Parts: sequence; structure tokens; C-alpha cells
Amino acid sequence: MYAEQIDVLYTSPLQRAQQTASPLAELKNISPVVVEGVAEFDQHSNEYIPIEELKAANDPRWAEMINGTWTSPEEAQEFTDRVIDSLETIIKTNRGARVVVTCHGGVINEFLAYVLGLDTRQFFYPNYTSLHRIAASSNGHRSILSINETAHLRNSGLPMGLFHG
Repeated sequence: MYAEQIDVLYTSPLQRAQQTASPLAELKNISPVVVEGVAEFDQHSNEYIPIEELKAANDPRWAEMINGTWTSPEEAQEFTDRVIDSLETIIKTNRGARVVVTCHGGVINEFLAYVLGLDTRQFFYPNYTSLHRIAASSNGHRSILSINETAHLRNSGLPMGLFHG
């Protein structure tokens, strides 16, 4: 993203998303705007366990995530509505701008499922710091340009998540 113009940077209030936003904000000399609505479904949890650790430990929460039956104070439909409303507001507020949102796998899944018209919400695994590009027109049309880009992470030594060791 070094060579790309970025007009606005939004981030989830969760520390892991803000840590992702920080190097980009510094590089582009912009201040991230915190948006509560793009926080992950586990935002009220008192701990964060990476998904690959849940899977390796055969933790029951892994199966819940895969089956879309995780427990949370927020109902699944409330989460979906919050995510879509927040991202649509960002789109409408930034007409003609190039926007980056650092968020979470559940948030990404919800919005991409919405754009694709899928009933299944958690349909794929977004790698850590992967890029997902969506073009949004002012008439409401949304086009997915890419999903799960990770070329920027090759040979970086950074963890990529569940399927990339």
C-alpha cells in the first residue's frame, strides 16, 4: 500500500486492529478514525485467543466459529446489522475517496457475504492483515475487486494466520 493514495483510515477500537492500522497511519501521515461498529463479535471478551490456537487445542470455540454458533452478548443479526450499517456509513461519508478500514475476520466475512448476497456469513478465513478491495458506487452498487490479498506479507516473517504457518 506504500504507493497507493489513501484518503481516510478507519480502525476498530480493538487493540489488534489499531496495531494493524498504526504502521499505515505513520507511513501515510494520517490519523486513524476509530469506528465502534467495525469491532469484532468478541469485543466484550476478557481474552483474545488467535483462531489457529483455538484450532490446535481443539477448543470448542473453534467449532462454534466454524458453525457460526459462537456465544456473544450480541446476537448474530445485531452483529451483522452493526457491521453493514457502519461500513455503509463509511462509504456514504467518503464519496470519491480511497478508504482503508482495519478490522477483523468476522467483520470482513459479514460485509463480503452481504455484497455477494450470501446467507452464510462466516464463509472463509481472512488471513492476518490481508487486503480485501471493494469498489462502492454512489448508487449503492458494490463490487468485490479482491479477497484475501497477502502478497505484501511474503518473506516478511510476520504470521499470516491459520493456513500459512
